Amino acid sequence: MSPTEADTLSKSQQAYRWIKERIANQEFTPGYRLVLGTIAGELDMSVVPVREAIRQLEAEGLVTFERNVGARVSMVDDSQYRYSMQALSILEGTATALAARRLTADDIRNARRINELMIETLEHFDPRAFTALNQEFHAALFEKCANPRMLDLVHAEWARLGHLRDSTFSFVPGRAQESVREHENILVLIETGAPLGEIEKAARRHRSATLDAYMIHEHPDEALGLPAF
Repeated sequence: MSPTEADTLSKSQQAYRWIKERIANQEFTPGYRLVLGTIAGELDMSVVPVREAIRQLEAEGLVTFERNVGARVSMVDDSQYRYSMQALSILEGTATALAARRLTADDIRNARRINELMIETLEHFDPRAFTALNQEFHAALFEKCANPRMLDLVHAEWARLGHLRDSTFSFVPGRAQESVREHENILVLIETGAPLGEIEKAARRHRSATLDAYMIHEHPDEALGLPAF
């Protein structure tokens, strides 16, 4: 092995450890794009050892490579995400329906204002900012639910999702545009006094559609057997 090859190997291991450490401490969350040039600049090395490090992480399943997207951090074990999203679709749908008749015109205006901010973020999409606004939007609709136990369960599932919820739209960014349209549909149902069953179904399907989009993208074989929540 030549000195140059040995140097490259050493640097690739440095890059490997550096990237893996950031994945482990969730600084690089699932869906995070690993830009070779940026990482190389950060580590003051060429892209060659960084590319080797990413190949090693890909072999370990920590990184996936997608054509026209590049390397990104994998969702290594997404079982928690799937279970929480299924539970949340039911719980949040019910809480939204139970709160619907208690929402004022000001509440609806506030929710619509948040949705408009979400629409503005679509042009320069930031999954984490979008997710924060998304949670704010839904909280505006379900927080007036009269059943405190139901609210506790909704909050618990949001917390259980943790950093995984920030990454959903990294995997399926096209889902964000559908999401804001569905938000407006839910608002119209609430402000026109639609039957609570319709509101519950719209809110429930809205949440489960995000899970469906993720499953079709990441686990197409399993997505075929998804129950229609």
